Amino acid sequence: MKTVILIPARYASTRYPGKPLAELTLPSGDKKSLIEMSWEAANRVSGVAEVHVVTDDDRIRDHAIGFGASVIMTSPEAENGTARCAEALANGAIEADLVVNLQGDAPLTPEWFVEDLIAAMKRDPEAQVATPVLQCDPLTYGHFVEDRKEGRVGGTTAVFNAKGHALYFSKEVLPFIDPDKVPDENIPVYHHVGVYAYRPEALRAYTSWPVSELETLEGLEQLRFLVNDTTIACVQVDGRGRVFWELNNPEDVARINSVLKDL
Repeated sequence: MKTVILIPARYASTRYPGKPLAELTLPSGDKKSLIEMSWEAANRVSGVAEVHVVTDDDRIRDHAIGFGASVIMTSPEAENGTARCAEALANGAIEADLVVNLQGDAPLTPEWFVEDLIAAMKRDPEAQVATPVLQCDPLTYGHFVEDRKEGRVGGTTAVFNAKGHALYFSKEVLPFIDPDKVPDENIPVYHHVGVYAYRPEALRAYTSWPVSELETLEGLEQLRFLVNDTTIACVQVDGRGRVFWELNNPEDVARINSVLKDL
């Protein structure tokens, strides 16, 4: 199964303009940009034929080429990372059995998360898309609740059926748990990790569908697949003791720098 990783990155983020170029501090004290660390994370995944940064911004392109990345340019009209990946598939004349979207704001993504996605797509012929979910530990769950209390949009949660196929994704903390009944461990809330594996035909179909109301309301691109009855496999991954968090807001830089110190 030939697998290609695409890293969509845009400069004009509403919540955090210039986010791909934001600098993180490594344990050594050295600094690296978010997009460079995401590129390095992608290249640690085994069994991948190609890795490309996908952007419409010259600043990101020039920076990525500077640290040795391959870059595919797309139009500014791509409304989200999935649409950008679909455009890159055509613009880069990419032929693959599986296309992985490793979003450029998730430098803490362990390589085994992506490897587990690839394995799941081999096992599950029903799935047209796969994405990792990580059961929340108390620290991550606390971040979710804190962000909602402060009016910030933090991570995304996933709800899925007994077969592991997605029922819904939300930026709210789902399912709701009475604050007095939150367990100390095995919290039944799953953090959706911002990585996708698509079969190329599903990726091409995505851009032919209109933007859905749920997608617009939640600001979550993957809901377009669910609205159009496309099966998304939620693959439970093991954090192996590592705290995972995406960079969604400027406040997350400190959180991620704190995690990096412990790696």
